[in-house]
Amino acid sequence: MPDIVLTTLNARYWHSSFGLRYLMANMGELQGSTVMLEFGIGDRSVDMIAEILSHNPRIVGVGVYIWNVEPATQLVADLKRVRPDIVIVLGGPEVSYEIDGQPIVQLSDFVVTGEADRAFPELCGKLLRQNNNIASNSTSLLMAADELVCDPDSTAGPMVIHGGVPALDSVALPYHLYSDEDIAQRVIYVEVSRGCPFTCEFCLSALDIPVRMFDLNEFLDAMQGLLDRGAKQFKFVDRTFNLNMRVSTAILQYFLERMRPGLFLHFEMIPDRLPESLRELIAKFPEGVLQFEIGVQTFNDDVGELISRRQDNQQLENNFRFLKQQTGVHIHADLIIGLPGESIESLALGFDRLEALQPQEIQVGILKRLKGTPITRHDQEWQMVYSGHPPFEILSNRLLDFDTVHRLRRFARYWDLVANSGNFSRTYPLMWADGHSAFGRFLQFSDWLFAREQKTHGIPLGKLAEILFTFLTDELHCDGQRVAVAIWSDYVLGGRKDKPAFLRPFELAAPHEVADVEKLLPSRQARHSRS
Repeated sequence: MPDIVLTTLNARYWHSSFGLRYLMANMGELQGSTVMLEFGIGDRSVDMIAEILSHNPRIVGVGVYIWNVEPATQLVADLKRVRPDIVIVLGGPEVSYEIDGQPIVQLSDFVVTGEADRAFPELCGKLLRQNNNIASNSTSLLMAADELVCDPDSTAGPMVIHGGVPALDSVALPYHLYSDEDIAQRVIYVEVSRGCPFTCEFCLSALDIPVRMFDLNEFLDAMQGLLDRGAKQFKFVDRTFNLNMRVSTAILQYFLERMRPGLFLHFEMIPDRLPESLRELIAKFPEGVLQFEIGVQTFNDDVGELISRRQDNQQLENNFRFLKQQTGVHIHADLIIGLPGESIESLALGFDRLEALQPQEIQVGILKRLKGTPITRHDQEWQMVYSGHPPFEILSNRLLDFDTVHRLRRFARYWDLVANSGNFSRTYPLMWADGHSAFGRFLQFSDWLFAREQKTHGIPLGKLAEILFTFLTDELHCDGQRVAVAIWSDYVLGGRKDKPAFLRPFELAAPHEVADVEKLLPSRQARHSRS
């Protein structure tokens, strides 16, 4: 039986826990007596406990994140009720800051803050080496805490171990721990660096200074191992992949030389840093292989100054145009609702400016109050009010009252359904084809749709298509034939051939004859000439 169980609750089945694999890879001599169990946030607590207890562990390490803290709290509470002798060790970003008063923390025996790759194995080793009869003496296991270096301010509750910032040459890589099932069905997370040089106040990465790099040759050898096993999709979690040109160039060149069908690489990129040497390399990749997640967050320079985020917006726009016009990169761009100083008018200008740059996706996110981040320094001046429950989203602030934030939350949800889904790429731009604001028109659609349906989830795709048709023709008075052609093209190019009833009155091409209707629509450049 293993002495140690490593576990967490993933948000989705196809997600894999990068953190657990790092811990397992660094368990050293304890690896043979450690088992890793991954659950989902929808799993029942009793079922998870049953599987954990089937291994009869002495120590259970739990990874705690913003998306799983509530079900993880129930899991830990029930596990302690059933087996109070088991030592519970928590780690992860949600319990690395502001731990006082967190219910899950009070239920645990130890908390390892920060990067636990080295600290967690050391803790387990000290606990299990306490004495020779540790296997039958759980009280001694708990008493081993006296030997540890803990938070001197911790007078009650769990003992706190500071993981610190380990040198990455002392951290074993975890990539061999991805199973064949992981490679076939799950997201494969990788990283060549940790930390971020920027200080954006809403982001936990702002606390991870300095940026540290893994050994590049060792990392590439690990990537070759994954490629040899059939891995094709890699999600880099580095916060600033294009910070170090030598490293980012070497990695892109490495994968370019190993191009194969189905290869997909996701990177988080700094929006205003794309030198010519990197541009030339990016342009060599076939369409659809590269996806860049680019955090724009705000175009308002005053807001950027408030949250300690500085970016060259003109260079950002130049980089977007290059990526759209000269590469096959899929751009996922982020904007945030609720930043201090950002009014709805400012947000609208920023959204229109970003939409004009034509990224394939615009992720409109709601500001979250992540533990440990310095965004809280604006709470009083900007009257920032956040939910007290995960994911701790903004509810209102001085410029956006609750009703406005909730209205914008619906906007974001409908934008995902209509625009980011890819199901209506030829249809939804008709809303502002006459030169109106994209933000204004889609907000009008969002308000109209909610008034009609009174829900933001559970709208079938076919019904959503008919809703779009009705809005465009009845509310915006667009030409019915033109809208029908766009929707029918989206239908057919999405893999469907059954003509819905609301399109039957219109003369439409047979599915096999449907051509690209972009030529029937005003060019996006013309639509955005106002910018």
